[in-house]
Amino acid sequence: MIVLLSVGPGTLESTMTEDLSPAERYAAARRRAAEQATALASFREMYDFGLDPFQIEACQALEAGKGVLVAAPTGSGKTIVGEFAVHLALLQGKKCFYTTPIKALSNQKYSDLCRRYGTAKVGLLTGDNSVNADAPVVVMTTEVLRNMLYAGSQTLLGLGYVVMDEVHYLSDRFRGAVWEEVIIHLPESVTLVSLSATVSNAEEFGDWLDTVRGDTEVIVSEHRPVPLFQHVLAGRRMYDLFEEGEGHKKAVNPDLVRMARMEATRPSYQDRRRGRAMREADRERERRQRSRVWTPGRPEVIERLDAEGLLPAITFIFSRAACEAAVQQCLYAGLRLNDDEAREKVRVLVEERTAHIAPEDLHVLGYYEWLEGLERGIAAHHAGMLPTFKEVVEELFVRGLVKAVFATETLALGINMPARSVVLEKLVKWNGEQHADITPGEYTQLTGRAGRRGIDVEGHAVVLWQRGMSPEHLAGLAGTRTYPLRSSFKPSYNMAVNLVEQFGRHRSRELLETSFAQFQADKSVVGISRQVQRNEEGLEGYKASMTCHLGDFEEYARLRRELKDRENELARQGANLRRAEAAVALERLKPGDVIHVPTGKYAGLALVLDPGLPAGRSNGHRGFDHHDGPRPLVLTAERQVKRLASMDFPVPVEPLDRMRIPKSFNPRSPQSRRDLASALRTKAGHIPPDRHRKRRSEAADDREIARLRTALRAHPCHGCDDREDHARWAERYHRLLRDTRQLEHRIEGRTNTIARTFDRIVALLTELDYLRGNEVTEHGKRLARLYGELDLLASECLRERVWEDLAPAELAACVSALVYEARIGDDAMVPKLPSGKGKAALGEMVRIWGRLDALEEEFRISQTEGVGQREPDLGFAWAAYMWASGMGLDEVLCEAEMPAGDFVRWCKQVIDVLGQIAAAAPAEGSTVAKAARKAVDQLLRGVVAYSSVG
Repeated sequence: MIVLLSVGPGTLESTMTEDLSPAERYAAARRRAAEQATALASFREMYDFGLDPFQIEACQALEAGKGVLVAAPTGSGKTIVGEFAVHLALLQGKKCFYTTPIKALSNQKYSDLCRRYGTAKVGLLTGDNSVNADAPVVVMTTEVLRNMLYAGSQTLLGLGYVVMDEVHYLSDRFRGAVWEEVIIHLPESVTLVSLSATVSNAEEFGDWLDTVRGDTEVIVSEHRPVPLFQHVLAGRRMYDLFEEGEGHKKAVNPDLVRMARMEATRPSYQDRRRGRAMREADRERERRQRSRVWTPGRPEVIERLDAEGLLPAITFIFSRAACEAAVQQCLYAGLRLNDDEAREKVRVLVEERTAHIAPEDLHVLGYYEWLEGLERGIAAHHAGMLPTFKEVVEELFVRGLVKAVFATETLALGINMPARSVVLEKLVKWNGEQHADITPGEYTQLTGRAGRRGIDVEGHAVVLWQRGMSPEHLAGLAGTRTYPLRSSFKPSYNMAVNLVEQFGRHRSRELLETSFAQFQADKSVVGISRQVQRNEEGLEGYKASMTCHLGDFEEYARLRRELKDRENELARQGANLRRAEAAVALERLKPGDVIHVPTGKYAGLALVLDPGLPAGRSNGHRGFDHHDGPRPLVLTAERQVKRLASMDFPVPVEPLDRMRIPKSFNPRSPQSRRDLASALRTKAGHIPPDRHRKRRSEAADDREIARLRTALRAHPCHGCDDREDHARWAERYHRLLRDTRQLEHRIEGRTNTIARTFDRIVALLTELDYLRGNEVTEHGKRLARLYGELDLLASECLRERVWEDLAPAELAACVSALVYEARIGDDAMVPKLPSGKGKAALGEMVRIWGRLDALEEEFRISQTEGVGQREPDLGFAWAAYMWASGMGLDEVLCEAEMPAGDFVRWCKQVIDVLGQIAAAAPAEGSTVAKAARKAVDQLLRGVVAYSSVG
């Protein structure tokens, strides 16, 4: 692995030529002359800046015929290496595919390459866009390339290079498997260029690439071209997070540490109201502290950054609604970041980019409010926005005409939108299940946007002060620059039939065992295997130490262990039975019962004043929950009135006698308590000393215990003088053996895990007649053309002719259930559905899914492991039906209660699957293919049809 740190652009040559002898200068000149004949030399002339050492190293490796993995920070210029692969492909007369994880990044890269090489040489394929697909250079999403590989597309002919931008995306638990599929299945003749954010296990990933792709150079750079400074904004002051310590080591700013401590120890308002007086000096210190520390509002933050010269800035807020609210807050505060000239430029560009949007849709889309923010230099950026609107924001930001953007974290996924400053409002985000701290990797990805190469001399990450903030925790996030790359690879039904069709079952199984997921699992097994070996050595030593000359002590120890386990089991059963009996006995208590409290602080004689039954519970009711069971109020013989709990009665309690409680008894009156307690003690003198029923030990009557005790006494080792010494070694042997078995089980669980999952999938597909040995049936060939999370459900719907004779709008509604997933946290309302055939077909889809779900359970295919068919979501069916039926945007968005951006995204995913269904549906005797193509035409209109290619 080559690690190149902290060397700036263009410094390599100058460093090399300083202080050289004449002979060394001559040799350097010879090298430069040789370089001028290389592809790298002509490539470098295309740029008006010098390349960094890591870029040169990677390009040289590529020109030498090696694959490369480049791991470097955001904004460091990794894509230069990808562009060199394009340059090499054009020089060599080969094709280059440039893949990205998201369509927006594909669109952006397409525009960049078109400007450099011309539109005739560059194409674009993103599922919903196809431009010049036969060009020598094609930008595409990774899914498109995966589908090409499985389909054996002719477009792959002549392919020489594949650039996988943002390859660390293979950690994504929803879509990460696609990256591994591509890496595994690419022809050996293709050179792979992998571009990644800085990850801590780049060498491990490189080892895997070397295994599956051949000679791969791993090049890691942790150098940021623009240095990043970390700050905390508290009140009116911006604090540096770090300060120089001894030996130039960074230390957390002591002012921040002091502020956090003062805030943590500051008395609360309630404390002061309770009368906890503060000395005047303490009050004065608190007033000074509160005047310095608070969380500034959003307009305040932007004004402060503007005053410090730190705009443009991106403020990351982990909520779409909060991003929109932030823009409105800035507008209401009268914030203006653009002068009149800039406002005019904004208006001209916005009107040009949105000219294709129908006038009646502009109001629905919030166009005029959005435009007002843009003219003032302020905007939001999130996935709920119309793609056109997002692209306009990106372009204006890059041009410096929008200076403050409030964005969700999706902006950090590769979009070329760097800023001078990045602001984080909070260090926690909702992860779909709970509010969790952001990880060091997320912090690095977000703050990596700060500092524009070639524009800014430094970037700034600003975190807003929050009550309870830990400066040390923040320093940990900022100081951890890398995070591990973890595979999320899982086989799917579509993958299985495609692999079997191309390679057969045995070869497919072997291919899956070469995945990065299995590579990582196998590496983790190495350490466990070593521990098992050490344990086995220890077991041999323990076994020798427990050897007895009278007989087989291992057998004797087993009898002792079985006896102990049986006794413990009976003890547990007895305890559970006693608790249940005690619960029933408590429910039978009545006022006036004299009882003996068996345990606890108030153990002894007591008089029941109130049985304390839960509300709605009457005496004689047998149901009982220990959480809300009876809590009798009693008077003790020591004159205390206390409410007891079920834990005070581990065994059943029975009334020993009864007493009359005077109507005049007042539990608050000491005199009343004293008189009644005296009467209780007098009564106790007439109670026999032992009224408790003797409980015979459960073990006394157990036949298994009797058998084991007899066998133990009869064993030869029972008479050994060193029996207990041997027994201690036997117990150690047993514990170590148990631990070793657990380790072996872990190894078994991690070895061949991917292949075993594949075997279960193949077994299920064989049961459904998609596969017959190495043969892919007609049903299987249809499944091979259906890509998506619910691939098997879609195939079964085609197979059972669920969608026959549906109108195009009805089919669009049905297909939406295959792609749509409600956002976590959305209200779970009963979805509105189209009537007639469409509603019946949706119901049939849910029925088929139920059958598949039961079958998956039978074949041990688990959705929790990322494999299997989730339940179809009907939440977008009505919106898809309405839009495909020709209804207006205003009405559809109102009914769907959905942002325009989400609506467009889901429509395009429905269109994508409709295209797959049209290709997979039977050619004869079926109406589905025709309806699918018609549905695509009816969905692809208005805001959905607006091209997102700039």
